Amino acid sequence: MKTFVTRFVLCLAVATLLSFPLAAQQTPTPNPPAPQPSQPADKKVEDQKTADKNKGTSNDRLFYALPNFLTLENTGQVPPLTVGQKFKVVTRGSFDYIQIPWYGFLSGISQAEDSEPGYRQGAQGYGKRFGAAFADGTIENYITGAILPSLLRQDPRFFQSGKGTFWHRTGYAVSRIFVTRTDSGHEQFNYSEVFGSAASAAISTYSYHPQGDRTLSNTASVWGTQVGYDTITIVVKEFWPDIRRKLRKKKS
Repeated sequence: MKTFVTRFVLCLAVATLLSFPLAAQQTPTPNPPAPQPSQPADKKVEDQKTADKNKGTSNDRLFYALPNFLTLENTGQVPPLTVGQKFKVVTRGSFDYIQIPWYGFLSGISQAEDSEPGYRQGAQGYGKRFGAAFADGTIENYITGAILPSLLRQDPRFFQSGKGTFWHRTGYAVSRIFVTRTDSGHEQFNYSEVFGSAASAAISTYSYHPQGDRTLSNTASVWGTQVGYDTITIVVKEFWPDIRRKLRKKKS
C-alpha cells in the first residue's frame, strides 16, 4: 500500500510539472494588439466547453497534461455516446502524445523498485517494462471505456458533481467506481469498471508479463492496483475544475 501511494504521489507531481509548459503556452502576450486581451481566450474556453457538451466528450486535461476526455462538468442529461464515439474517445486518450513520457515515467519507477524481476535491469528491462505499462493501460482503457460499455450499454463518462461539501463530493466520486449511468440515463452497477479491470489484469498477467508473475495472487494484486488508481483518479477529476479555476486566478 505504501508503494502504491508513493507511486501515485510521484505521478501527480510529474503531471503538475508537465502542466507548466502547456499552461505557459496559453498565457496571453504582455502587450496584445486587442483592446481586451483576456476576452478572446475566455471566449475560446467557453466556446470549447459548449462544443464539448454538444458532442458528449471533453477536450480537458488534468493539470493541463493528462487526457481527461471522458469527464463532463456541471451537466445533467446528455445524449448517450454511440459505440463509435466510445471507441473513438478511448483511442484518442490511449494514444495521446503525453502517454509516451507518462508511461516512461511509470516504467522508471517500476525499474527502480525492481518490480517483476523477470524483466531484469538495464535498457532491455526498461524497454520491456515500458511496453508492458503501455499495453496494460491501453488494454484497460479499451475494456473499461469502450468494449464493455458498448456491450452492456453503460456510459463510460464521469459526470462531475461540483456541489456539496468536500466529503460529500469525495464520496460521490469514489462511488462512481461501483455505480455508473446506463446509456438510457439510469444508474447501474459499474460492471464495466469492476469486471473490466479484472479482465484486463488477467489478460496482461497471463500473456506478456514474466512467467514467474503469472499467478492468481499477482493477478488479484494488479486488479486491486488498477481499481485503486482509478478511484484516486476519479477523485482528482471531481476537484480538478476547482484547482483549475484557482490556477487561472493566480495567472490573471
